[in-house]
Amino acid sequence: MTTVLRPAGTGRLVLLCDHAANFIPPELQGLGLPAAELDRHIAWDIGAASVTHNLSEIFDAPAILCGVSRLVIDCNRQLNASDLIPEISDGTVIPGNLGLSPKSKSDRIERWFHPYHTAVETILTERDARGVESIVVSIHSMTAQLRGGEARPWQIALSSHDDRTLTDRVLARLRAHSAGITVGDNQPYDLDPAVDYSIPFHAIRRGLPYLQVEFRQDEIEGPAGQSNWSNLFAGALPHEFRDSCDRQRR
Repeated sequence: MTTVLRPAGTGRLVLLCDHAANFIPPELQGLGLPAAELDRHIAWDIGAASVTHNLSEIFDAPAILCGVSRLVIDCNRQLNASDLIPEISDGTVIPGNLGLSPKSKSDRIERWFHPYHTAVETILTERDARGVESIVVSIHSMTAQLRGGEARPWQIALSSHDDRTLTDRVLARLRAHSAGITVGDNQPYDLDPAVDYSIPFHAIRRGLPYLQVEFRQDEIEGPAGQSNWSNLFAGALPHEFRDSCDRQRR
């Protein structure tokens, strides 16, 4: 259920995609939802997996993608979070998640949550043992608006916590070199270690630099948008990220 791209990649980035897929294991019977609901953002981060693939290629970066829907288990939530296995999402009740027993919850954690995060830890530990510096980048996508909510003007946004060193550099580059786009800074989401799991556990805990990026889904629904925004984001990263990768390829 977890996909790992370029595990021996020479680039400095390590890419995470927590909500890469809308796959529901057959034994869960679609969680009692019609197929149309599983195509919505409640099941996955639309377009995020393709952007992750593109950036992995651009930077020769390892990438770890979760292959199960966030409705089965949200791999970017703390294990005690009420929405780790959501019973309702953006107004939609998830019948297959209602009244789960502690054993059923534990089974999902063991089958899908832990293997994904173990794969991330394996990559980071191996790179650390080889003396390869890692910068953790978490790739997400956001809706143009939540059901009944106001439109979101941000086409791309960065979410951060206390250490804004890298975030501020990339925000400045996005704003300076990307005329005509609207860039969010902790809008519509900030990065909260009490809620988010992946960056706090894999990067902040280790003292590693990080970025968490949100692309608006209507911008990256298709291949053309995915390519354009992958290149735009890549171009906004400090030059030494790409230079380091290029030097190691020679």
